Amino acid sequence: MDDDTITIRLTRDQALVLSDWLHRAMFQSNDLEGILPDRAVWSPIYSISGTLDKALPEIFMPDYGQHLAAARERLHRDLHGEADEPTGPLE
Repeated sequence: MDDDTITIRLTRDQALVLSDWLHRAMFQSNDLEGILPDRAVWSPIYSISGTLDKALPEIFMPDYGQHLAAARERLHRDLHGEADEPTGPLE
């Protein structure tokens, strides 16, 4: 059963925003264990993060912040009908 794989499909905007959140949760919060105390969860989190890093050249671009802000705005608009302001450091 361990050889079975699951495919998750995300839009580019979803992938970009998720990648940013994962990066902040994993590398900037210094509290991955506090956020995800079950270390078994870390394996898929690292796998997803690595896959997103390879698929998103935007994260290495000088205007990354602009790409991220635009993606966040589109996702907020799609979900809520309008752009929302971020609510916290790990929104």
